[in-house]
Amino acid sequence: MIRMRTDIFAESLGMGTSLTVLMPQAAAGIGMGGDDAAPAHGDGVPVLYLLHGLSDDCTIWERRTSIERYASEKGIAVVMPQVGRSFYCDEALGEAYWTYLSEELPQLLARTFRISTAREDTFVAGLSMGGFGAFKLALNHPERFAAAASLSGVVDLVALEGLDVHQGHLAERIWGGKRPDGTQDDLVGLLRAADPESLPALFLDCGTEDPLVMLNRGFIAAAEEKGVAMQSRLRPGNHTWDFWDTSIQDVLDWLPIRA
Repeated sequence: MIRMRTDIFAESLGMGTSLTVLMPQAAAGIGMGGDDAAPAHGDGVPVLYLLHGLSDDCTIWERRTSIERYASEKGIAVVMPQVGRSFYCDEALGEAYWTYLSEELPQLLARTFRISTAREDTFVAGLSMGGFGAFKLALNHPERFAAAASLSGVVDLVALEGLDVHQGHLAERIWGGKRPDGTQDDLVGLLRAADPESLPALFLDCGTEDPLVMLNRGFIAAAEEKGVAMQSRLRPGNHTWDFWDTSIQDVLDWLPIRA
């Protein structure tokens, strides 16, 4: 894989920011494999947007898992952006991270890297806050993604009490103290309003000892009630990297990457 730590100026943020990009390479190297068979369609290779959690940044997936090796075996590009503690939102008292992630960044990547822009080649996944971000992208822009995966995700902000996690007054800073009911951040509401046939494939994974398991149970129930064919599993585990390291490998096996 070609690994790039990329520094850019984001107009939507009004400042510089960083992201990590992994690109398939024909010469995979000793102990690696799959890159020389990387599928390319149209003007680029398939891409997975891989989103970080509340306490992390764009380097965390590489530091806690072997995502480069896993992606190499699948011949897929991986884009890991950085959004701070924004919950992938345009913050009420901060920066426009949702606009950056959903609008500016894909356009910038299309101009800069050999990444496919076709829906069938575009995927998104994330953990915890990033699981929320992955499903937020999939439910607000189903026409852009073939599949989305939430790993231990904060999938129901409406049901989540005490949103002011740790320090920083998150609810006030991000949402101006307003509840997300009926907004683009209300994932369960978006799911219930969606046409199941229009949605990308959805994958949900959460540990049965995870503090967020009840939110995930509720999302699974909402999907079943709506008739959304979501692949879900609740298995032993907690909000930890050993759980997510297994999860991301399973997600890569599940993604419908075209041969």
